[in-house]
Amino acid sequence: MSEVSHKREVPLRIIALISVAAITLAACDRTADPDDAPASTAISHTGPTATPISILRENAEPVVDDGIPTEPLEISVPFAQGGTSLSAGAEKAIAEIVASSQFKLGGDILLRGHTDAVGDDQANLRVSRSRAEAVAKALEEAGATADNITIIPIGEMRPVAPNAKLDGTPDEEGRARNRRVEVTVMPPTSGEDDTAQAGDDRAKQGNGNVGLDATKAGATKAGTTKPD
Repeated sequence: MSEVSHKREVPLRIIALISVAAITLAACDRTADPDDAPASTAISHTGPTATPISILRENAEPVVDDGIPTEPLEISVPFAQGGTSLSAGAEKAIAEIVASSQFKLGGDILLRGHTDAVGDDQANLRVSRSRAEAVAKALEEAGATADNITIIPIGEMRPVAPNAKLDGTPDEEGRARNRRVEVTVMPPTSGEDDTAQAGDDRAKQGNGNVGLDATKAGATKAGTTKPD
């Protein structure tokens, strides 16, 4: 290579390096340009902080339990085999009924008499009625009125336990559970004045029975005799 050619090559290299440096600097300036950066959103805190709103009522009235039941009372009164008189267990169940708010407030009373499967169907139906009537009499002596009591004799048709074991032998425990009177005392459905009046009437009620007409589906009011 001649000396002239070498002299020409050196300036060209210098020019190329200068061009690369200029392009690099221009790119850096463009990246650092504040006009190209996204504008930040300024948040002002000069105003007062908003007070949180409560969803609860400040003047909400407290819930007061008025002591009036809303559900019926359901109790089973047990009976001995073949018997219609009240046992100690039956008297205990009746005492629980009399102490209930439903009874004290004059709720309607439904008595369903039941037996086990021993004996004749018609005989069991009569026994179930006699058991329900025995419970009705005890409740009337405690202050219930006869026109508030409905009796339904069911006999052996709705057992709550097996009357016999799988091998055919008697299930004495199951039969004992089936000999019962199911008592349902409804909660009061009238206004406060009627409820108070019912309580007064129950407190003044004596031991007399009031005969009423028979109701449908085999049900009778307490004190009414219905042929089997």
